[in-house]
Amino acid sequence: MITDDKKEEIRMAADIVEVVGDYVKLKKSGSGFTGLCPFHNEKTPSFHVTPKLGIYKCFGCGESGDVFSFVMAQEGISFPESLRTLADRYGIDIPDEHVEGEDERTRQREGIFHALKFAGLFFYRQLLESDEAEKARTYLENRGYDKKIWRTFGLGYSPGNDALLKAARKEGIGEEYLAGADLIKPSNRGDGFYDTFRDRLMFPIFNPSGKVIAFAGRILNEKKKTAKYINSAQTLVYNKSEVVYGVNFAKNDIRKEEEVILVEGYTDVISMNQYQVKNVVASSGTSLTSGQINILQRYGNRIIMIYDADSAGQSAMVRAMNIALEQGMEVKLMELPNGEDPDSFIKQFGKDSFLDLKKKSAEDFVTFTIQKAEKEGRMEGPADRSATIKQILESIALIPGELDRQFYVQHLHQKTQVYRKGTDRELFQQLDLILSERKRQESFRSRRASQPQQVPPAGSMPDRDYYDAQTHQADIKPARKKPHYEMEVIRLLLLYGEKMREFIGHNIGEDHFEDDDIRNFFKDIMERHKNGEDVAKEHYMNRESPYPSLLGNILLERHTVSEDLAKRLGGEYRRDKNPIRTAKSCMKSLRLTFCERKRQEISEKIKVSDQDQKIKLIEMLSKLQKEISRIQQISSDELFDDPEFAKDEPQLGSKTFEYKMKGKG
Repeated sequence: MITDDKKEEIRMAADIVEVVGDYVKLKKSGSGFTGLCPFHNEKTPSFHVTPKLGIYKCFGCGESGDVFSFVMAQEGISFPESLRTLADRYGIDIPDEHVEGEDERTRQREGIFHALKFAGLFFYRQLLESDEAEKARTYLENRGYDKKIWRTFGLGYSPGNDALLKAARKEGIGEEYLAGADLIKPSNRGDGFYDTFRDRLMFPIFNPSGKVIAFAGRILNEKKKTAKYINSAQTLVYNKSEVVYGVNFAKNDIRKEEEVILVEGYTDVISMNQYQVKNVVASSGTSLTSGQINILQRYGNRIIMIYDADSAGQSAMVRAMNIALEQGMEVKLMELPNGEDPDSFIKQFGKDSFLDLKKKSAEDFVTFTIQKAEKEGRMEGPADRSATIKQILESIALIPGELDRQFYVQHLHQKTQVYRKGTDRELFQQLDLILSERKRQESFRSRRASQPQQVPPAGSMPDRDYYDAQTHQADIKPARKKPHYEMEVIRLLLLYGEKMREFIGHNIGEDHFEDDDIRNFFKDIMERHKNGEDVAKEHYMNRESPYPSLLGNILLERHTVSEDLAKRLGGEYRRDKNPIRTAKSCMKSLRLTFCERKRQEISEKIKVSDQDQKIKLIEMLSKLQKEISRIQQISSDELFDDPEFAKDEPQLGSKTFEYKMKGKG
């Protein structure tokens, strides 16, 4: 069991700005930091980190919490795992015993991570020490990779005799964890397991925080009739569509350069790093996905794509380009001369030549596409010209910002005016047609998704799509926004001490709260208050979910007066001019909505009651309606008496909590 003191030690050591900064490009803003939210797609930053409180909050999607909940969400791990992850990062010793809240899935994930870490070290040692790995060492040396880069990227060698399985057994690593990491596979003969990777050069794949989550293995004997590369399958810790190779090494340089270079292969990334071009990543053995673009956007918004010049490479580049444009990234494309790839080019010509070529030849997607079409003779005939221009407009239509689309259309007009001899009007007309058609198709899909599914005729066998659709519909629950006045009550209870809790607790109860989470929060606060236990925001930062997330929602506001502005004007900003008045206003809303819910409940009961019950219920309904009218007609000040302590404690009066301008003398 990890004690509360140990949790607090981890929380104090873990710099939330540093941790969040591994995933989000943050900029200083007042007393906090802002950036693009990692929980949803957005173009304007609405994600805020407040180091003073140790809390993050997105004012776009509502996600919020502390450093633990952030790591849990980004890594897809449990609270105990987040404790261990941060403790390991900041050098804090934690007990090895079972952690409260740890379940089977958590243990499985931790077992898989442990197996992957063991495998990475095993493969690396084999590369350095094994006689069998001589061919791997020779291959790397011939490619010009020094031992420093072997170590940096954790390169390794997998022997061909199930050596990993045997070594892992000696270390007591369970086969279920090795299989869960796709390091071993069950034999077709049903007599045990064998190593997934055999006689291959190994490339560990890391997540953004530097944990090994998968491997890629390259053959060393080119004469073998087998796949050149094999990659780990999807596992509990590895989703290849959301992983970018090299991002753990590149993220800080991407921020620094404000751009990311996307290449095709693992060796391209490694070679460019060896030559000190470090803002480079590769899609992990897959076509680029929107999930991978979302990861890259955390660190920078400009992407330079370098793909092979063959037809497969160019097709992959167009697909990747469109995905990046649709996600709102600035896209540039680049082609290396004479069929070179980044690996061969930088080895032959060096860093300066590569950077110089990038500066001169990396073009926006409109210019690049037209130049490519001109080289290939696709701008000579009218049909090919029209097809090329329509292809570019299809890509422009993917860009989310209307103003950005307008600039690109005008740019396209300038680049093609020599061929068209017209104005940009027909280009905008064609773009409008494309956008209208896409909107029509989206509307059609939306209507289909919202229509109730047809129930199969009696006696017929529903197909799988029917069951999938029914399950999907059942899973969709509209998100309900938590009532502001309920959250305000919790804030007042946390910030204004014991007497405020007595005042509020005297006037409302837990049944007044409509939201389940807020009701439980209120109940927990009042129980701790009655038991004389600590009631402070720091306590709830370290509690189980959903307390940290709720705390972020409750304590952070989008629109507040800047503390810096208040200081410059000579005053002190406080959120409440009068916290007692704020409490009364919130309690009035609580009481009113509580009565309205009760009225609805009674109205529903009347519909199904017998005559005697109905008479009693109608009488109750009449009284309740009078109370609702009374609450609506009088002010919150009149509805609740002032507490006695307000007279004795001026810090809860209006003077201290007013925002004061500096006087003239």
